[in-house]
Amino acid sequence: MPALAHCYSAFYPSDNLFNMKPKHFSYSFLLASALWLTGCEDHANSPNANFPERIDFVSLRQYPEGIAYSALLDRFLITSIPFGKIGTVGKDGIYADLLTAPELIAAIGMKVVGGRVFVCNSDQGRSVRSTPATTRQTAELLVFNLNTGTLERRPDLDALLPEAEPNFANDVTLAPDGTAYVTDSFSPVIYKVNPDGTASVLVRDNVKFTSPTFGLNGIAYHPNGYLIVANTGQGKLYKVDLQNANAVTEITGTGALPGDGLTLLNGDLYVVTGGNRVAHVRSTDNWQTATIIKFDATGYLGATTSVAVNSQIYKLNARIGENANAQDFSIQ
Repeated sequence: MPALAHCYSAFYPSDNLFNMKPKHFSYSFLLASALWLTGCEDHANSPNANFPERIDFVSLRQYPEGIAYSALLDRFLITSIPFGKIGTVGKDGIYADLLTAPELIAAIGMKVVGGRVFVCNSDQGRSVRSTPATTRQTAELLVFNLNTGTLERRPDLDALLPEAEPNFANDVTLAPDGTAYVTDSFSPVIYKVNPDGTASVLVRDNVKFTSPTFGLNGIAYHPNGYLIVANTGQGKLYKVDLQNANAVTEITGTGALPGDGLTLLNGDLYVVTGGNRVAHVRSTDNWQTATIIKFDATGYLGATTSVAVNSQIYKLNARIGENANAQDFSIQ
C-alpha cells in the first residue's frame, strides 16, 4: 500500500458487500442511518495488479469529469457531466452504467471508500437535467451505497451560502475519520461534511480562493493534517492547515500551474493541468514550497483528473471542452 494511502474502515450493520452483483441502479430515496467511518480508500490497492497502461472505452457523450476505483467491483468508476450518472469501466474497456439516480444533475469529482461512493453534484448548464433554477446554483455531496445503490446522504452545500452566490461543487477528498472536504469553483469556499452528514463552510478566502473564471478545483487530504487545493484560474496551489485554524497559505515554487485534479502518491502530488499534461510535483518542507519534477504530456485528450491504483497514477481522458458527440474516451 502506498505510503500516503488514506486509511479508513467502515462499520455499517446493514451491509453485505461481498454479495455485490454489479448492475444498473436508479434509486432516489434517502436512507437515514448513522454512519461510522473508520476503513481504507479503495484507490490504494487492487486484488488484480494486471492493469493495462491504457484502457479505451466507448460511451456516447459521457464526458466523464471524475474518476475513482472500487476494489469491491474491481472496476474504475467515472462520472458524466451531460447525463448526471456514474458508470464503470473494466480493465477490458467495457463500459456499463452503474448509478443513474434522478438527484444527480451533473456528476463531477468523486471518491470511493469501502462500499460507498462520494460524488459532487453540480450544474453548469450542460446537463440534460439542467434547469434555470439549478444552473450555477447547485452544490451537493451525494453518498451512494455501492452494495444496494441507495442514496444515503445528500448534504445541500449551496444552502450554506447567500442565495445570490453562484455554486459549483467540484471535487471531494476524505480524511481518515470520514470527514469530507468539497471545493466550490464559483464561490471562494471549501465545505466540510462530517461523518454524520452535517455540513458547514470550513474556510472562506475572498482573495486566495477567488477567480475571474474557474476557481477552486482539485483537492487532496494530506496525512499530516492539511488539505492541498488547486485554484485553476489563479494557476496556484494552496495549503489549508486543518491543525492551525484552517490557515490558508500559497504553496510557492511551481510557477503558474492551473491545476485540475490532484492525486497524492508516495509523498508526491500529481496535478492534471491544461487538459494535456500531468505535473509531477514534490515538496521537501511539508508543502510550504514545491518543485515540478517533470511534465508528462503523452497521449492526453481533455484530461481532467486521476486516481492511484497499485502504486500507479491513472489519468482520465475526458475530452472536456469538445462540442462534438464524442464517444471514445480512455484511462491511461
